[in-house]
Formats: sequence, C-alpha cells, structure tokens
Amino acid sequence: MRPRRRYEPARPSIPHARINDGIRAPSVRLIDTDGSQIGIKTTDEAREYAYAKNLDLVEIAATADPPVCRVMDYGKYRYAEEQKAKLARKHQQQIHIKEIKLRPKIGVHDYETKKGHVVRFLKQKAKVKVTIMFRGRETTHPERGRDLLMRLAEDVQEIGMIESQPLLEGRNMTMVLGPTKNAGEKVKTEPEHASEKVKTEPEEKKSKSPTVTKEVVAEEAVAEEADGA
Repeated sequence: MRPRRRYEPARPSIPHARINDGIRAPSVRLIDTDGSQIGIKTTDEAREYAYAKNLDLVEIAATADPPVCRVMDYGKYRYAEEQKAKLARKHQQQIHIKEIKLRPKIGVHDYETKKGHVVRFLKQKAKVKVTIMFRGRETTHPERGRDLLMRLAEDVQEIGMIESQPLLEGRNMTMVLGPTKNAGEKVKTEPEHASEKVKTEPEEKKSKSPTVTKEVVAEEAVAEEADGA
C-alpha cells in the first residue's frame, strides 16, 4: 500500500517577484544596487546590465508605468524577506482563553481547587473565562453568582485583573480575567541565613597580638639585679 502523506499546515508564503526573463514589460525604470536611479531602459538592456554585475534584475513595482526594477542578488533578498516574516511570526502574541465553571453553592475545598486552576492559567499568561452555572431556582438570586465572581477576582488581584465585568446570559453568568504584568514572574527571595551572617576577624590577626610570658619577666628581673650590682 502506498503510504499516506502527513498533513502539513500551509505556511504563509512570500509573494514571488518577477525576475530576469520573467519580466515581460518592454521597458523598465532601472535602479542600481546602491539605490541610485539609472533611468528608463529597455528590458533587454536592464538584464544585460544586471548580468554584467553577476546579479539579478528584480521587478519591485509591477504596477508602475513603466515597471520599476532593481539590480540585486535575488537569493539574498528572498532569504532576508523570509527571516523578516519568521521574526514577525515569532513576536506575534497568541492569546489563549481558558474556562472555569463554578456553581453558586460551591464548597470551600472545591472553590480553592478552582482558584488554584485560575492562578495557574494566569501565571501562564492566559485569559480565564469564569462561568457561574445556575440551576432551577438559583436563577432568582443572581447576586450570589456575582458575589462569588468578585470574591474570586479579589483573591487573584495580584496576578489577574477583570477584563469583562460579570454578565448574566440566560442561566450562566460569565466574567473574564486577564493576566497582569506581574503574572508569571518569579519572586526573588533572600536566603534565611543571609541576615544571620556575622563578620568575624581571621584567626591569624588575633594571633598577632603581643603576649608576655613568665620566662620573659623573670629574665628582665635578673638583668635589673645585675645592673644594680
């Protein structure tokens, strides 16, 4: 059996410019490699000028009259354009939206668990859509759901802020939280023993202090008696 080809998502392609023999206009406005304008030339003359420099003739403005062409290394030009497009895709910020569902009469343990999920999502720089689901006669007390949502927003206010206020839609009340600038940053803490460090002098310095022994004192006494005699 013939192996199936894997599906590969189409990458955004960079539009190809007409170059060299692909340029069909009878005459072009020619620009040199340094950006200076040479003037209007026939396409054949422009190609010969580019070939003499071992470069390509690239059409950069096809809609102009006559079309504008530039002398350049088309391979390097294509590589530079691909790198620019790659860098632009890298800096595009992707917004992820997570969803957490709660009940108005949620227990303390379940609330802490759900709040932990919200904190984890916000630290991942994702938005969180919090939904309160009402059932039966719970819809007659929407203020309970609003109070629960505001309580959650207050508990995570250091890393999350309200982007969409609580809104009641049918039997559900939703609120959207977005990450703050501090979300996901690690807090630097000093080690506990850092404040307990005490500067002590080296033992060598302490040993340099002069000491008087009994033998030295006895020798000085004998010397004084000899001088007196």
